Amino acid sequence: MTSSSEARADGSHAAAGIDLPAYNSIGQLRSDIWWHIADAARRLAAPGHSAETDVLRALERDLDATDLLEPYFSYPGERLLNHAHRLAETGQYADLGRLAETVGRGLVGAASLVAASLGGPNRPEVAAGERAADHRPYFDVLVVADLTAGEEQRLREEVVAVRRARDESIYDVVVAPSAEDALLAVLINPRIQAVVVRSDLRTCSARDRSLLGQLVSTVDLAGFDRLDTAARVSTLACELRSLRPELDLYLVDNASIELLAAQLGRHFDSVFLQQEDVLDLHLTILRGVARRQRTPFFSALTDYARKPTGVFHAMPISRGNSVVNSQWIADMGEFYGLNIFLAETSSTAGGLDSLLEPHGPIREAQELAARAFGARRTYFVTNGTSTANKIVTQAVVAPGDVVLVDRNCHKSHHYAQVQAGSRVTYLDSYPLDEYAMYGAVPLADIKRILLTYRAAGRLDQVRMITLTNCTFDGVVYDVERVMTECLAIKPDLVFLWDEAWFAFARFHPIYRRRTAMEVAATLARRFATPEYRDEFRRRSAELAGVPDDDLVHERLLPDPDRVRIRVYATQSTHKTLTALRQGSMIHVFDDDFDGRTEGAFLEAYMTHTSTSPNYQILASLDVGRRQVELEGFELVARQVELAMTLRDRIAQDPLLSKYFRVLGSAELIPDRYRAGGPCPLYAGPVAMDRAWQSDEFVLDPCRLTLEIGATGFDGDTFKHEQLMDRWGIQVNKTTRNTVLAMTNIGTTRTAVAYLLRALVGIAEDLEARAGHRGPAAEPEFERRVRALTHDHAPLPDFSRFQDAFRTDPGGATPDGDMRTAYYLAYDNDCCEHLSTDRIRERLAAGQPVVSATFVTPYPPGFPVLVPGQEFSTDILDFMDALDTKEIHGLDPSQGYRVFTAATLAAVGADAGTP
Repeated sequence: MTSSSEARADGSHAAAGIDLPAYNSIGQLRSDIWWHIADAARRLAAPGHSAETDVLRALERDLDATDLLEPYFSYPGERLLNHAHRLAETGQYADLGRLAETVGRGLVGAASLVAASLGGPNRPEVAAGERAADHRPYFDVLVVADLTAGEEQRLREEVVAVRRARDESIYDVVVAPSAEDALLAVLINPRIQAVVVRSDLRTCSARDRSLLGQLVSTVDLAGFDRLDTAARVSTLACELRSLRPELDLYLVDNASIELLAAQLGRHFDSVFLQQEDVLDLHLTILRGVARRQRTPFFSALTDYARKPTGVFHAMPISRGNSVVNSQWIADMGEFYGLNIFLAETSSTAGGLDSLLEPHGPIREAQELAARAFGARRTYFVTNGTSTANKIVTQAVVAPGDVVLVDRNCHKSHHYAQVQAGSRVTYLDSYPLDEYAMYGAVPLADIKRILLTYRAAGRLDQVRMITLTNCTFDGVVYDVERVMTECLAIKPDLVFLWDEAWFAFARFHPIYRRRTAMEVAATLARRFATPEYRDEFRRRSAELAGVPDDDLVHERLLPDPDRVRIRVYATQSTHKTLTALRQGSMIHVFDDDFDGRTEGAFLEAYMTHTSTSPNYQILASLDVGRRQVELEGFELVARQVELAMTLRDRIAQDPLLSKYFRVLGSAELIPDRYRAGGPCPLYAGPVAMDRAWQSDEFVLDPCRLTLEIGATGFDGDTFKHEQLMDRWGIQVNKTTRNTVLAMTNIGTTRTAVAYLLRALVGIAEDLEARAGHRGPAAEPEFERRVRALTHDHAPLPDFSRFQDAFRTDPGGATPDGDMRTAYYLAYDNDCCEHLSTDRIRERLAAGQPVVSATFVTPYPPGFPVLVPGQEFSTDILDFMDALDTKEIHGLDPSQGYRVFTAATLAAVGADAGTP
């Protein structure tokens, strides 16, 4: 058995015994390999089992596999790996089993304690059950340099020598001898927090990548060898920033560092002279991590809570006196603990700052959040993304401006348009009738409506477009393509991307490229280059004279001399990252913000923000930002891994797959929007990466839409009676025949196993019932299943705004004045209630019937009708087919609230409508 220090020419033997399709991440694979080693070693250590050939071969394959994976991690380290090989070679299987168990425990969550208990990741001796008292955060530093074995050993000794007991954190090094190894390391090792680059590096890896290549997308370094040293180093830095923008990058060289600092300084955080600045580099690495670790507002709040304070303001609960001194509500203090009351105050003194006019720790916390999320500005919101959407809309949109709105968006956007007084043009998402849900708005439809406004001479009135990315059900736009092509038609179009469920996406390289802030920065850089200007000229010449009907299907490029990048993203931080409920953020990347939009934005922020914001929510946003800057990549990667594991297990289990089906991109995204062809989400991260680079729409694998029609339960019943009441499992959303489950950064393997156990239990019950159903019950069960799996009411498109509320009655531009209709309905004399039958009668007679309210069934949760919209038979058919119990805006005993014919005539006359 060869040691890990020996080069391997062929990894096929090592990989042969590993079932790679069962794995969705390197972390999961590493953990299981070490537990397999522990299990094999225990079996071989048992009396009479030391010569079992099959077990010995499996052990050898697993140890060989560690040699392919572990060089990219400091823990357990090369010396420990060699020690494991020696134990196996000498037949010391009991010791090998104990060592593998220790490593396995470290890989599932206690790496810092285990590594410290080993005296550092490279100490070969392991004391069983030994634990360390050192609880400092532990991380890896990647050193990119082509080092000899002796040089690498001296480097590790230098790292140990400069460590100090008062250091706030502790790290070890991982050495990457090539640029390819460096990029692979930051992709698979989430514990890397800093990268030290030396110019003496190779391009391609000499390590065997037979195993890694099946779980990590290939890194493209074409042409890297032809670059000079400075260009190679800067290119590597850019690639590292692209993959993990949160990492600190440092350049170390023995040449003229003054010249390098001038040439390459913008790519690195600092430049150091090799051999002379070891301690300085060490301290700089620790300061870089501490910079991301800072939480200015949370720290100010904890400091305030420790101070003795006399409370003479308006909050009796402050300092907890009204709670802890009460004999009737003392249990409130026992439940929440004292700190939450010590941190309550209505004062902005004591270093706590004001949210409405921040100058201290809140302002600094928001600046740190902007850096973390790639924004130019970030604003904290303490009453949810509903309010964030209203703030942005009010700041950007003036009465009479035309706004393009995805009709399937969150209700806050619809109400925001009412408040802003915009003229709304609704965009229809592609329907998924089989599952009673919508997908997203096709780019061709967006371009078509923009070109319609241009042809009508009204493009200057179009101000903003509002889209949801990703949708509740996980459909994700190609944000770069949408923004690029829309800006080609309307160069100053404002984009509001509702990323309520997508805040986590910033911290994973596959997800990041489809987020609003990342794309805004990418386009700003791209449009400023001479290469893009040449590309624009060529494309403009190619499209000269092409009619609008054909432009819809052509790739369009914006004029670099006219384009303005104006992008806003609203995120429910509390939904996908660590923050208290209603903690949200607004991220801004707007070329016109400073000096033009900022004043209106701050007024809108004042309008919708409480003068008494919840400090605990603000502190949680600050801490949540710290977490994702330091471990976001690791947490999101694990989230994706667990989601894919869930998909795999359900698809591959005969009993589960009989009753349940996790819908993939083939079901939720029509073929015409998937350029890469079929891509089942359980195909693994490499296939996911390919799809996310090419397809117009992709599916977030962390959203698991579980089709349950075969169970005979509708979604609402399944959610409450089966998952919640019986198993205590909570899910967010249902439709007639689906329930939506999702993994998040807090999901554990235990939670995944429990969900699978619950589904197995439900399936077993269904099997038992099937065996006991009599001849009379069987047809009824089949009828329910057929109704859920085959009888689908078509989802209705947006009909139209009634001419009385349209800017261009009878014309091609469809926008409507929803605000007028909304407030007109306040007058009861303008409205009446009609049953479905009465509405059908009027429609059959050619009489328009116009809704006076929003009508929103839950599920599916989108407004089927908005104020000023005409009824259609499609809408009535859909509403009649719904079996949902909750419909906002409809009183079943009275019917639909609609405008009277006299009201419509009067409004039409006032507007000059014939």
